Amino acid sequence: MHDLKALRADPAAFDAALERRGLSPVGQKLVSEDEERRAALAALQEAQATRKTLAKEIGQGKRTGADTSALEAQAVELRDRIAGLEERAAIIEKRIDDVLASLPNQLDPSVPDGKSEDDNVVVHYRGEKREFTFEPKQHFELGEALGLMDFPTAAKLSGTRFVVLRGALARLERALGQFMLDTHTTEFGYSETSVPLLVNDDAMYGTDKLPKFAEDSFRTEDGRWLIPTAEVPLTASVMGDILPADALPIRLTALSQCFRSEAGSAGRDVRGMLRQHQFTKCELVSIVKPEDSDIEHERMTQAAETILERLGITFRRILLCAGDTGFGAAKTFDLEAWIPGQQAWREISSCSNTRAFQARRMKARYRSETGPAFVNTLNGSGLAVGRTLIAVMETYQNEDGSITIPEVLRSYMGGLTRIG
Repeated sequence: MHDLKALRADPAAFDAALERRGLSPVGQKLVSEDEERRAALAALQEAQATRKTLAKEIGQGKRTGADTSALEAQAVELRDRIAGLEERAAIIEKRIDDVLASLPNQLDPSVPDGKSEDDNVVVHYRGEKREFTFEPKQHFELGEALGLMDFPTAAKLSGTRFVVLRGALARLERALGQFMLDTHTTEFGYSETSVPLLVNDDAMYGTDKLPKFAEDSFRTEDGRWLIPTAEVPLTASVMGDILPADALPIRLTALSQCFRSEAGSAGRDVRGMLRQHQFTKCELVSIVKPEDSDIEHERMTQAAETILERLGITFRRILLCAGDTGFGAAKTFDLEAWIPGQQAWREISSCSNTRAFQARRMKARYRSETGPAFVNTLNGSGLAVGRTLIAVMETYQNEDGSITIPEVLRSYMGGLTRIG
């Protein structure tokens, strides 16, 4: 997950990168641990070579009838020493790996300094906020009044943070997902993929969801995980692979259910369907050569922006600051939609370049001109379908409580122009 060779060469630079995220220095400690590990490995190799020599001498002695008891005693002693060195090297390596696994990705130099979302930078705005001649309602007020958004039944079935959508509203949610998939596959070259909703520990670890975010995910009794996003199976599909250079870039998209425990969200967004345990998202994943990842990041973000532009949703692009950038990301653009009923900007997409961070964790490489090298992985929402539904409902609401269907979705709705 981090380059130990680079860390050994410049532990101060490694610590400076951690400091940008508000973390304490660990570089010199890791270098010392690594030196201890390497010393144990060197001693182990020496002991193994000595054991090999002893084995030959014992074999020759037995063939000539010589007394080999002293040599055999040395071999037993050496065996115990080798076992001790192997155990020591393994313990030190685990200590190093545990620390490295807990450390976030190094930030891109273009990421602004800052401690929280208040320090994020607006890159641009797109569209104009709609001016209403009436007080706009929130999505749950609209949906419940139409009889198409049912939270009590969902709570009876599953508890809080679930919703049952009915009729035209359920169809509108499906239409949004289909529109997203069609746009990304036909115009941006993403390959549609149907993925498992259950994955193993390796897939979660490789995509930086474990160990840090275990409490944010749902785990089954047999040790598998419900995916928090299709990023996990899409990205981990190249886990352990060495890809031909001409296979890159790989661009994948999936429309899937996602599951999150929202462990740290008690009391936040409890009304409506903004923050759910189960939701639909159209995920975008790119696997590229390192030199192409910056261009790919911009391309991916523009693909997500295209959906919002064609839906006529007012939004802004945000460059996240150091303190708000996610654990696995080197750089992240968020797209925030204007939600009229809330009179607030709300995240509707997050597009991240993880560079080689995930690739190192899952050992995903390609054949470069100089030998196997780590790929770069990127992921983004193209978009979160439930939140897009909220934005459409609140943006296109009418005074009588009906909702006008955006023109680009009408073919997916059988020609329907209005709900209600």
